[in-house]
Amino acid sequence: MKYNFDEIIDRQGTGTVKYEALNDYFGRDGLLPLWVADMDFATPPFIIEALRKRLEHPVLGYTVTPDAYWQAIVNWVEARHQWSVQREWICYIPGIVKGIGFVLNCLTKPGDKVIIQPPVYHPFRLVPERNGRQVVYNPLIRHNDNSYEMDFEGLEALTRSGDCKVLILANPHNPVGICWSKETLQRLAHLCYERGILVISDEIHCDMALFGHHHLPFGSVSDEAAHCSITFQAPTKTFNIAGVVSSYAIIPDDEIRRKFFSWMESSEFEAPNIFAPIATIAAFTEGEEWREQMVAYVEDNVRLVEDYCQEHLPQIHPVRPQASFLVWLDCRGLKLSHEDLISLFVDKARLALNDGEMFNPGGEGYMRLNVGTPRAVLHQALLQLSEGLSKMSLK
Repeated sequence: MKYNFDEIIDRQGTGTVKYEALNDYFGRDGLLPLWVADMDFATPPFIIEALRKRLEHPVLGYTVTPDAYWQAIVNWVEARHQWSVQREWICYIPGIVKGIGFVLNCLTKPGDKVIIQPPVYHPFRLVPERNGRQVVYNPLIRHNDNSYEMDFEGLEALTRSGDCKVLILANPHNPVGICWSKETLQRLAHLCYERGILVISDEIHCDMALFGHHHLPFGSVSDEAAHCSITFQAPTKTFNIAGVVSSYAIIPDDEIRRKFFSWMESSEFEAPNIFAPIATIAAFTEGEEWREQMVAYVEDNVRLVEDYCQEHLPQIHPVRPQASFLVWLDCRGLKLSHEDLISLFVDKARLALNDGEMFNPGGEGYMRLNVGTPRAVLHQALLQLSEGLSKMSLK
């Protein structure tokens, strides 16, 4: 079946954050929204049909979690990532950001240090801080070609005192879109295992590797990684079902699993809503063809941004993502202050993107662009950016 990703769908009036929170975040409505990390593509029809079929029954009562849910996850992770996961390693979680908070409250205490590697997804800082933990930075090393690597010398120095308890890993990385190499993940696992640091690996973009790259689940790269980690995954980004909320934790280590799963069960946080298993089973049993076509479409959208910037916006350099539908735009060549950069995108170009500074140190001068949208919409956004820059230049 050929899926239509060019279809433009009116999302206004559906309660979507991307449109209906514009005024709250940007101070105005009427912007072309390419910020929140969900896609503007129709949710796959086989997922909609599975949900519709359930809604044909007039009672939406308490439900048990079907065995097919766990088996769908096991089969998908094995097929997509060559990781043989056992059923007892898996637990439902009601969202990955919530899951980070759950882990911190279960396995750490107030004041404990949590390591993040900026520039990185901003809830990695916000969730620990709001839960009374101390966030410490181990910034990524950025090279002149906009490639990045982990700073292991800095990490070793940071953790020498023994008071760092957790490291939150973006794998693949958000916002840069890095698929970390096996060597990097093994080195990270060795350091964290030796120093008693728990790694929370956020892998929500794991099924969207691009341009021939491959994702490696952190817990799969070594025995040390398996025994110092909690892996979070979900079908929600890949299949555009973020509103359903169907995430899960994978924990190979017996002791970590016992503590966390018991904590989750004590407040029934591990009980999925009625629709999460249905959507997940449909996605993971029927979704590979749709996923492949979506990834190919996103790759062409990335190429469009690269080509357009090279020809019309040479001061802006897109960093090609190795995974996901998010493009890290290096706008430092514009030589604008943070305020002027925001004004260019919001006031002049009438675009809503995430600004780089929200991703903590190292994000200055960057913008994050969501290209998970029909190509005509993306092309219109690039035209508006070009026109907005012309207005600023004429000022």
